[in-house]
Amino acid sequence: MHIQPASWLQNHPDAKIARDIIRACVHCGFCNATCPTYQLLGDELDGPRGRIYQIKSLWEGAPPTARVQTHLDRCLTCRACETTCPSGVRYGRLLDISRGIVERQVKRPWHQRLLRRLLRLCLPYPRRLRPCYRLAQTVRPLMPASLKAYVGTDRTPVWPAARHARRMLVLDGCVQSVVAPDINAAAARVLDRLGISLIRAHRAGCCGAMSDHLGAHDEGLAFMRRNIDAWWPWVEAGVEAIVMTASGCGVTVKEYGELLAHDPDYAAKAATVSALAKDLSEVLAEQAGLEALQPKPVKVAFQAPCTLQHGLGLAGKVENLLRRFGFELTPVADPHLCCGSAGTYSILQPKLARRLRRNKIAALKSGDPDVIATANIGCLLHLRPAASRPVVHWIELLDQGSGAGRVKT
Repeated sequence: MHIQPASWLQNHPDAKIARDIIRACVHCGFCNATCPTYQLLGDELDGPRGRIYQIKSLWEGAPPTARVQTHLDRCLTCRACETTCPSGVRYGRLLDISRGIVERQVKRPWHQRLLRRLLRLCLPYPRRLRPCYRLAQTVRPLMPASLKAYVGTDRTPVWPAARHARRMLVLDGCVQSVVAPDINAAAARVLDRLGISLIRAHRAGCCGAMSDHLGAHDEGLAFMRRNIDAWWPWVEAGVEAIVMTASGCGVTVKEYGELLAHDPDYAAKAATVSALAKDLSEVLAEQAGLEALQPKPVKVAFQAPCTLQHGLGLAGKVENLLRRFGFELTPVADPHLCCGSAGTYSILQPKLARRLRRNKIAALKSGDPDVIATANIGCLLHLRPAASRPVVHWIELLDQGSGAGRVKT
C-alpha cells in the first residue's frame, strides 16, 4: 500500500513507523475474519482493513473527523488481526500512533472528554483509586447483584518474606493492586516454594498502557519512565526477570524499548527492561521442581486474554501448565475472540463490550466448568458479573496447595 505522509505529519516522531506499517498491508482482508467488531457490525470501516484505509488517508493529509474517530474508538486493540495477518502488519502500533493524532485534532463532546479525563485521573493511580474502592466495599451490601460482583470483599494478601538468593521483580500495577492484590501475592507464594523471591518496587505503578491507548502518549511515557526508574536499582543488582501477572501490562512493558527508543536518557534502559519482562506463565514453564506445587485439580474453562495470545504470542502456554497439574480444561469455542474488556473499552463502549461478553460467557460455560480462569485483571473484572461461575486468575488455582490460596469452586 503506497503512502506519502502529508507535510504536516512528516516530522512526526513515528512517521516512518506508521509509513512502514501501512506499506506492509496488501489489502487481503484476512484480518476481518478474526476481528470481533467486524463480526458484530459487518461494517468494513469497523474492521482492520477499513481502519487502515482511514488511517492512510489521515497520514496523507485528509482532515481527521469525528466519524473516523468513532471507527478507531470501536477497535478493541485485541490484535487478533496481527495473529491472522500473513504480511505481519503491526496494526496495534499503527492504531495507537494514529489515535493520538486524531485525539489532538478532533474535539470530543464534553461528556466523553470528562469520562476519559476521569479515567486517566483515577484508574492509573492506586492512591486515588483505593479510597473510591473502599467506599464501594462499604456500601456493597446495598448494591444490586449486578454491581456486587464488581466489588470484592476486603482481604489482606499473605506475602512471603524475601528469603531466597534468586529474585525477580513484579509489576504491582494500578487497578489490580487495589481490587485484586492477592493475585500478585499468590504468584509470590508459588515462586517462593520454587526458591524464588518476588520483589515489589514500591515506586512503580501503572504500566502506561491506559494513557497510551487513550491517545495521551506523553502521559503514558511518563508512567513508563517512572517504572524504569523504580526498577533500575534492582536491575543493576541482577534480578532475573520482571514478572507480569497481568498480560495487558506485559504487552506494554515488553514494548518499552520501542516506545522509548527516541528518548536518549531512557532508550537503553527501556530496552533492558523489555528484555527482562516475562509473563508469569513463561517464568513457571522454565522452572524445575514444579512437583512441589500440589493444587487441587478441577474442571477449568480458560479464557485466553487477547494480550496473552495475540499481543505476547503465548497461546497455549497457560493451558499447558494447567494440564501439567492435572486440571481438566473444557472446550471453548472461538478462543481467539475478545471478551470485550480491552482496558477501558468496557466503560467507553459498553454496548459492544456487553455483546462480546455475552458471547464469551456462553463459550466458556458450554463445557460446564467448575471455574473460569484468565490471565488479565481487566478480563477477570469484566467477566465476573455475568459468569455465574467463580472467575479467578490462573495462578490462584496453582496456589491452592500453599495453604494461603482460597479459591472456591
